[in-house]
Amino acid sequence: MRTIRVETSAATVLLTEAPEPKVRDRQTGEIAKDAISGEALMTIGVVYIEDGESSLIKVTVPEGGVSEGLNLGAPVSLPGLIARPWESVFNGQQRHGIAYRAAAVTPAAFPAAMGASA
Repeated sequence: MRTIRVETSAATVLLTEAPEPKVRDRQTGEIAKDAISGEALMTIGVVYIEDGESSLIKVTVPEGGVSEGLNLGAPVSLPGLIARPWESVFNGQQRHGIAYRAAAVTPAAFPAAMGASA
């Protein structure tokens, strides 16, 4: 499937869930690994705000790309953010969605317009 680069320069991205290991198999507890590097993968939750609309999304990040100093509710940067559409059949039902992946998650600053008071 095709990957789509996500441009985040006009968006505010806030951390809503701290990084946790991405579980590949819930029955065994096996942690997901990057297919190329073999590095453990983590998931984070963020709220993506742009043009007055917001979405809660989960983003997969390699363990080495998780920066120190991340705080819940604080703005973050997601360099290399991509979206990948997916679909599968589970228990006879068609499912689909979008998987998000970034090269890293780092602390960021609030946009100047958000901090301005009237």
